Amino acid sequence: MSRPTDVILKNVELLSMDSIKEYKYIPQKGEGPMPSIPQLKEVVELVKAILFPGFFNESGRTGGTRQYHLGVHLERLFLLLEKQISRGLNFFADQINGEVALDASELAAAFIDRLPEIKRLLCTDVKAVFDGDPAAKSYAEVIFCYPAILSMVHYRIAHELLKLGIPVIPRIITELAHSKTGIDIHPGARIGEYFSIDHGTGVVIGETCEIGNHVRLYQGVTLGARSFTLDERGLPLNVPRHPILEDYVIVYSNSTILGRVTIGRETIIGGNVWLTNSVPPNSRILQQKALTMAFTDGLGI
Repeated sequence: MSRPTDVILKNVELLSMDSIKEYKYIPQKGEGPMPSIPQLKEVVELVKAILFPGFFNESGRTGGTRQYHLGVHLERLFLLLEKQISRGLNFFADQINGEVALDASELAAAFIDRLPEIKRLLCTDVKAVFDGDPAAKSYAEVIFCYPAILSMVHYRIAHELLKLGIPVIPRIITELAHSKTGIDIHPGARIGEYFSIDHGTGVVIGETCEIGNHVRLYQGVTLGARSFTLDERGLPLNVPRHPILEDYVIVYSNSTILGRVTIGRETIIGGNVWLTNSVPPNSRILQQKALTMAFTDGLGI
């Protein structure tokens, strides 16, 4: 039997070599450390403390100290973001569009400049969740307790970072919420004002979804892709492939809507519906008879 020291030394040598597979999935042009997940968690917590003073930290919600605490939080947020954006841009340099500014300091400042709009949108989400749930006793309860708001905080942060051209960091931030809430929202999805998710577990919203204002989803809803368009190498193209939900649409629990279809405004989709076609405004869609259909190129999100 080999001695433990020999086993360790042998595997150090084996694992120190880049395998062919490893070479394929590690970015080759970038250098330096990857973004830090613990520090990105701190970024989200700082944004929550800035947007909802007093809810997620000990700083005062009102009074003379509020401005002081906000200043401290914003300075810390800027420094953290600048560092993490720099890491993301550097490590994933092979994925960056040449037209995107690579100045991490400017990008961090640009994100901070969008915080008032993020706060405005989140306040509409809080109102939508409260108005749609008789069990909610106050806006404060919704902010403190509801997984929909936690997931939307992460999504709205990530979406703005993605719009700035920052790689990988937006996906990390939305996946942090996914792991906590079971709500999976891709940062590339476009979601309007007064968006609400009731309960939330199992909700999936794909990358190219477009969701209007005053839309409500219930648990288990999937807004996914029906098929992929492939390039000459057989790889999926990143083209619009997810549903469009117009204003005032409601989708009840465990319904699945697939493909680049449009759900017209003020439509109600009942529970457990499987839908792969567009529907006009003011429709009422209930459970359909079982259909046998073929799918090509996978059924993914």
